[in-house]
Amino acid sequence: MIMPPPVSDDLALFLDFDGTLVDIARTPDAVRTATDLVATLERLMTQLGGAVAIVSGRPIREIDTFLDPLRLPCAGLHGLQTRFHAEDEIEGAPVGPELAILKAALSGSGLIGRGVSIEDKGAALAVHYRIAPDCEQAVLEVMQDAIVDLPDLHLVRGKMVVEAKPAYRDKGWAVTTFMEQAPFFGRTPVFVGDDVTDEDGIRITEAMGGFGIKVGDAQSLARFRIADVERVHRWLAGGVPSHAHPRKDR
Repeated sequence: MIMPPPVSDDLALFLDFDGTLVDIARTPDAVRTATDLVATLERLMTQLGGAVAIVSGRPIREIDTFLDPLRLPCAGLHGLQTRFHAEDEIEGAPVGPELAILKAALSGSGLIGRGVSIEDKGAALAVHYRIAPDCEQAVLEVMQDAIVDLPDLHLVRGKMVVEAKPAYRDKGWAVTTFMEQAPFFGRTPVFVGDDVTDEDGIRITEAMGGFGIKVGDAQSLARFRIADVERVHRWLAGGVPSHAHPRKDR
C-alpha cells in the first residue's frame, strides 16, 4: 500500500475546508473546528514558508471565522474570492445579474422551506438539501431549467448541495494563480479535498508535477487517498494516516 508522503518543506499545500479540515454538518454554519487544527496550520505555515492556502466553496470571511485568530492565504467561492497573501484584502471577481434571476426562480419553485435552503454567497448561490435528500432531483431540475437562459452560470454538484456560479473560475484556476507568485512559486503543489469541486484543484496539481489527495472513497484523479477528516489532521500534524491508499480509478 502506497501512502501519501509526509509533508515536506518544498510543498505548496492547498486545502479544501468542508469534508477535509472539518466534518460536514447538517447545515453550513453547524461545522465544528477541532481544537488543535489552528495550531497545526500555524506550524505548517512556518514549516512551508507561508505556502499554505485554503481553497473552498465558502466565502473567505467564513473561513476566517472558523480558523480565528489564524488568517491564511485563501480562495473562496471556488476562486471567485481571493486573498493571495494573509495580509492582503479580499478581492472579488465581477458578478452579473444572473444570480439574482436564479434566486428569484428558486424562491418561486415551492422547494424552499421544506428542508431545502438557499445560501446566497454574493458571487455564488448554493442550494442545500441535506435535511431533505429526497429533493435532490427536484432541486437539480429546477436549477438546470433556470440556467438555460443564463449561459454565464455553471452548476456544480457537491455533497447534498447544488451550487450556481460564474463559469470562468474554479479551484484549478485558484491553484494555478497561487502557484504564479511567492511563496508558492517553484514549490511542488499538493491539493487535499473530498468533493467533486476539488477535482479541478487535484487535476491541476497532478498536471503541474505535484499530487492530489482524495478524502474518502469517491472516484478521483488523485494519486493518494485519506479515509476521513481525522486522518487528514493526523497527516498534517506529521503522522502517516493508516487508512491512506493509492487511487484505483485513475
